[in-house]
Amino acid sequence: MAGPSSPAPLNRRHIARAGAIVAALASTALAAAPALAASVADGAAGGARPTVVLVHGAFADASSWNPVVERLENAGYKVVAPANPLRGLVGDSTYTASVLKSIDGPIVLAGHSYGGAVISGAAAGNPNVRALVYVSAFMPDAGESLGGLASRFAPSDLDSAQRPVPYRDGTGSGTDIYIRDSVFRKVFAADLPAAATRLMAAEQRPIALRAFTDKAPGAAWRTIPSWALVATRDHAINPALERFGAERAGAHTVEIDSSHVAMLSHPDAVVRMIREAADSTASGSAERPALADTGPRERVLTSVGGVASVALVAGAVLVAAVRRYRR
Repeated sequence: MAGPSSPAPLNRRHIARAGAIVAALASTALAAAPALAASVADGAAGGARPTVVLVHGAFADASSWNPVVERLENAGYKVVAPANPLRGLVGDSTYTASVLKSIDGPIVLAGHSYGGAVISGAAAGNPNVRALVYVSAFMPDAGESLGGLASRFAPSDLDSAQRPVPYRDGTGSGTDIYIRDSVFRKVFAADLPAAATRLMAAEQRPIALRAFTDKAPGAAWRTIPSWALVATRDHAINPALERFGAERAGAHTVEIDSSHVAMLSHPDAVVRMIREAADSTASGSAERPALADTGPRERVLTSVGGVASVALVAGAVLVAAVRRYRR
């Protein structure tokens, strides 16, 4: 009876082939880490990462969100910053609601200044809007006008800084409101460089006077979890009014030492609040649970570790083969 045959000796070609396999496995382990991390982040807690929609306010345009957009996109979020018509609260809310309906999946909706009133109406009845973020903003209740709401508090410097300009369009006439160039920086953006505010004053988009008399068509903050940033050095909206709206809505509130344009002078604080709101949509709760991100990180490490383990075992086999060959 023949005994067991001896294994064929390894040659340099076998060893080289095994070395290539080990190198490929190690490369896969290294390359897998960021891809797996991104995949887990996008699908944290089994939910899709929300689209962030940013609505600007009066005397500005969508570019006022630029520092926030840049940071959110760098963090992997899809961002939409539509143009707010600034023609009247009812029409602006209806227009923004139509933009929201064009977006698939969950939404975090943020509004600055007058944009806060717009998002309150636009989000009403839209199940995809999971969180609202108000940045130095109006937060009217349904049926309230912004003028009536503001009249409950001491007037801001904006009241005496307005420059009314009559206009006509294809449907009728009205009055546009601008901020006078000479006081624009003081009222709107006192913590930005003067050179920047001179450009902002020249490029400001006016708001129709009717926006302050229209009745708010809805108050989505009554049913959707809300976050609010109060700018304590705001001279366009009385900070007490911002605080009142946040408290009435039961919003998660942060106060910072900022002018009216916190998204330009303190973009990191604004992004932090938006991302906190986005985290709540992934967890399905308005509260961020402790250690909410521990699971996903462990899954990434486990997945990458599995590939790395295979590479390690293959490496050990290769070392043994080399030793055997040298004998």
